[in-house]
Amino acid sequence: MKGYLRSDGRKGIRNVILVAYLVECAHHVAREIQTPFRDKGVHLIGFPGCFPNAYADKIMRRLVTHPNVAGVLLISLGCESFDRAGLNKHIAQSGRPVKTLVIQNDGGTRRTVAEGRAWIEQALAEAARVPRVEMSVDELVVGTVCGGSDGTSGMTGNPAVGRAFDLLTAEGATCIFEETGELIGCEHHMAARAATLELGREILASVAKAAHHYATLGHGSFAPGNAEGGLTTIEEKSMGAYAKSGASKIVGLIKPGDVPPTGGLYLLDVVPDGDVRWGFANISDNAEIVELIACGSHLTLFTTGRGSVVGSAISPVIKVCNNPDTYRRLAEDMDVNAGRILEGHATLDEVGREIRDLVVKVAEGRPTASEALGHQEFILGYKSFEPIGPSCLPAVA
Repeated sequence: MKGYLRSDGRKGIRNVILVAYLVECAHHVAREIQTPFRDKGVHLIGFPGCFPNAYADKIMRRLVTHPNVAGVLLISLGCESFDRAGLNKHIAQSGRPVKTLVIQNDGGTRRTVAEGRAWIEQALAEAARVPRVEMSVDELVVGTVCGGSDGTSGMTGNPAVGRAFDLLTAEGATCIFEETGELIGCEHHMAARAATLELGREILASVAKAAHHYATLGHGSFAPGNAEGGLTTIEEKSMGAYAKSGASKIVGLIKPGDVPPTGGLYLLDVVPDGDVRWGFANISDNAEIVELIACGSHLTLFTTGRGSVVGSAISPVIKVCNNPDTYRRLAEDMDVNAGRILEGHATLDEVGREIRDLVVKVAEGRPTASEALGHQEFILGYKSFEPIGPSCLPAVA
């Protein structure tokens, strides 16, 4: 396969231009700029908050310099707290074309939209000249998330993704699973798979933090739809979520915006550190996808039993449907029918291999179902994290 070569040596599997608003007050203007180009590889992202947040700044910096990104247009109202000058400089230093428009300084809505659209035309032409070079599986970063889980999830799609992860990590790829709030009850199994004793202790601590976070808020990562789909406890849901990790050794624990330094299997801790003050750890599945992308994921494997139709900006989403009845209703939105396992038409190994092969095809340019349908969901909120310690990462030779 071939990838888009970036100045830092990383390679992307897509070549998108981003329009990024830096406060909700600039969202409409940014959307008006992006809409005429949405089918030409121009994606809309943004941070809604008016007040600064180190987490949001870090995530945005990772996103705008993601290997799938070829250029960025920043849209500012003008009085928000986001460090637009620092972000612009960060993008420019990455070698990507970048421009910042400030609505209060650039004449308001109509003039800013017109200027933004003109810049997008130029950026698309420049993006078309980005060289494509050979890219191998060991250069891929693949994330996984589950949403709309039901009683079939832990028996079909989730373990099939785990088999795909085992195949990919064996080929040298980087694979990331999450979330610690949906792995409560499985922490000792993960610790036993950790590459070092120190990493095992970090994994136990991260899940304990998640349990404390949810207990303090009085809720867990368990939705009414999960119960309607046949799940009964968070531990039962956790076992299904855990199955997505496969059986490979866990080589590292990272937090949102941390890019894994080597190939192998990583656990992403998405529950904020410190005092419980930010509310729900993730307000939707798309928040988790954004965090996986911020860690470098070229694409995301999304398993669903009840059915989810979302995709994402920046990186493709491959939908793995766990329930055969759901697949029959929502086939157009799905990429893999893992429900065949439940009906005896395929084995876990066969579907795992199918998912692995589809990852390569999507990396080569094949659109996913959500891409073909125009899905580009995105959400970014407030959180806070402490830096990870050296025991969380594998040694780099």
